[in-house]
Amino acid sequence: MSPVVQGEKMPQHCAAYSCSNRRTLLNRSRGITFHKFPKDKDVRKKWEVALRREGFTASDKSVLCSEHFKQGDFDRTGQIVQLRNGVIPSIFNIPVHLQIPEKCRTTATSRRAEESLFMAFQDAPETAPSHPQLQ
Repeated sequence: MSPVVQGEKMPQHCAAYSCSNRRTLLNRSRGITFHKFPKDKDVRKKWEVALRREGFTASDKSVLCSEHFKQGDFDRTGQIVQLRNGVIPSIFNIPVHLQIPEKCRTTATSRRAEESLFMAFQDAPETAPSHPQLQ
């Protein structure tokens, strides 16, 4: 690895977990854009939380690539692709151990309600299988 010459910029890389996109001419030609973390502290914190990287705090130079945003998050009306105000990145390849588990019903009342919905679904005629059962 060659030493960095003073004044030479290192290519910026996406701050998302396991994303290897870097700000290069090749990625630019592929339509991948890079976006700095918001200056607004509240929105910036939401971006940091969305990354689910323990202990990560964005610097003024931290960026995320466009692959972590929905198509509707972008304003493409001008010459420069920009993010709409207040959008939060939402597309990530997060490892299982970092994913937030789905919460289960915990009270007796909520479990009964869920069971009655399940039973109603089972009893509905349109959910009956269309093929005969094997004997």
